[in-house]
Amino acid sequence: MTSGEVRMTEEARMTEEAGMTEEIGRVSAAWLGLREPADAAARAPEFVERVRRHLAGTPRTVVHDLGSGTGSMGRWLAPRLPGPQHWVMYDRDADLLEHARAEMVHTAADGAPVTVETRQRDITRLPADDLTGADLVTASALFDMLTAEEIERIVAVCAAAGCPTLLTISVIGRVTLTPPDPLDAEIAEAFNAHQRRTVGGRTLLGPDAVEATIEAFGRRGVEVLVRPSHWRLGADRADLTAEWFEGWLGAAAEQRPELTGRATAYAQRRLADAAAGRLGVVVEHLDLLANCE
Repeated sequence: MTSGEVRMTEEARMTEEAGMTEEIGRVSAAWLGLREPADAAARAPEFVERVRRHLAGTPRTVVHDLGSGTGSMGRWLAPRLPGPQHWVMYDRDADLLEHARAEMVHTAADGAPVTVETRQRDITRLPADDLTGADLVTASALFDMLTAEEIERIVAVCAAAGCPTLLTISVIGRVTLTPPDPLDAEIAEAFNAHQRRTVGGRTLLGPDAVEATIEAFGRRGVEVLVRPSHWRLGADRADLTAEWFEGWLGAAAEQRPELTGRATAYAQRRLADAAAGRLGVVVEHLDLLANCE
């Protein structure tokens, strides 16, 4: 979960009556649009090549994308894969799914057609038969928003599908800001604690999600490859840098209210640096590719 996703409201809390688990964290289309270019630049290109080789000769590739949001994974990956494709996009938010359907690309790398369908689901409780016939399962910026039990259930379904699973842009709790500031480490520690908080009876894994996911696949005999996919933010992405920073700092102060006084002056310094194009930020993520030889 990245910092823009910690801004939750009571109206966004999911209820059992809607067939959903408790709040995972409502995400706005505006935030997803702002971060989409940074995600695209960060994802590991090596994994795309591995997936292409694995899918070579598949008459029609069926991709199931979990937690699709506005569909950025489909817009990024579909034009990089050849051959006819059918994307099945899952999210709990009907509005985001409509956005994903409307803005999906329709042409593969070699000009073949790309089609899409959407399914409003709680992805933490997918039955195994939902992924029947999948050639590839994908997700992006998702697993760090989940609990250990939820990851276990999703991994079980993905492993049972018997196809590659590509999971991109999972935070791992490491952030570097330049120029450095004495308060950076303390804010980062508080933010990571916020990522691991218990909300609505759910204890989130945050930066521990990657390790939990690898272990869950390992218990099922599935090998997982890992590659870095870091955001590198600077003057060329000043809007995203400022939005990310405000959310990151806000979550830290929410977790540790005693930081609020010092955080005010810290924010003024950092946002002034960002506005002047002096602030550089590296947000470390990892991409995982499971079951793809």
